[in-house]
Amino acid sequence: MRRIGLFGGTFDPPHLGHLALAEWARTRLRLERVVFMPAGTPPHKRGRRLTDAAHRLAMTRLAVRGNAAFEVSDLEARRTGPSFTVDTLHALRARHPGARFYLLMGADSLADFPTWREPTAIARLATLVVAARPVSTRPRPPRRSPHARRVIVLDNPVIAISSSALRARSRAGASLRYLVPDPVAAYIGRHGLYGRRA
Repeated sequence: MRRIGLFGGTFDPPHLGHLALAEWARTRLRLERVVFMPAGTPPHKRGRRLTDAAHRLAMTRLAVRGNAAFEVSDLEARRTGPSFTVDTLHALRARHPGARFYLLMGADSLADFPTWREPTAIARLATLVVAARPVSTRPRPPRRSPHARRVIVLDNPVIAISSSALRARSRAGASLRYLVPDPVAAYIGRHGLYGRRA
């Protein structure tokens, strides 16, 4: 059975913390590959101004270059309207019958999971893989959640990098070196994505 990790997010920009987490999950869970899925319009971030999806896709493709087990999907970025995880999983199930999916998320996302569209269907279609985040303690599945049996808690190292802090650094003209892959930093600077050249 193929084991595929799914890593959704805005990736605005993708950074070394994202890559480290994906690789940690890949090796720990013996995943054949990890698919990065930049969101088009994330429902939990409505009203927030996002960098154009084409730029976020391009940066994510640059970020994963060099790791044959990583790939980038434009499935959610191409979708009109909000990107709902349950729709993505149904589409991927149709494309990859028989595959086992592992959905990577942060501990903060697990806390919000009951508010997602069709959480029971998501938990049926994929195993939830919860990673520690810099702002959280070790994540724990909610005891009374009906989804608790479908949760794997990663023992990943916590790398305290956030995309919002990187955007602020870029706007201030500060270096992004060693925080994002060099090609991503070059892309941000070339396109002036966050107000100033990186």
